[in-house]
Amino acid sequence: MTKDGYLEGQLLLAMPGMADPRFDRALIYLCSHSEEGAMGLVINQAADNINFEQLMEQLEIDLPHPHPTLDIPIHAGGPVELGRGFVLHSADWAQESTLVISETLALTATIDILKAIARGAGPVNYLLALGYAGWGAGQLEEELQQNSWLNAEADEELIFRTELDMKWPRAMTKLGIDLSMLSSLSGHA
Repeated sequence: MTKDGYLEGQLLLAMPGMADPRFDRALIYLCSHSEEGAMGLVINQAADNINFEQLMEQLEIDLPHPHPTLDIPIHAGGPVELGRGFVLHSADWAQESTLVISETLALTATIDILKAIARGAGPVNYLLALGYAGWGAGQLEEELQQNSWLNAEADEELIFRTELDMKWPRAMTKLGIDLSMLSSLSGHA
């Protein structure tokens, strides 16, 4: 935990044996964490059945043709509000409703950022997600005590420039954990 006991701006790594299959090998960026609860985005799971072009069509956002960024991945950000979109991005782009999380990262959930990305005028780094992971007051702390999650410093290379299937193992390695030695059974000290 950070000095104030909250993990905002940190990564959560699901432990092997995670009871909730929706979070098996999940890597979550925590956008907010306080006594009222926590909210984060799963950053290593692809959204099923939608791509950037289809998303822009659904939102009636015109794309310039040819468009160089049609292969932008859409992430499954979590099981809550699956129809709601979020963009985790570098803090070089912001608007009034942008939540600045750290000196380098921010979160925006408006159509304006998608329009900016479509025009090539968005942030340098970004991750698009549908849905989010949420915890009520004290719920995440309880799950941490049950050894369901590990936390690590956020790493922009890991968030924005690592292949989806490599994010969780690289985050574990970053913590110094040898995956071959990790058991799905855990105890409490």
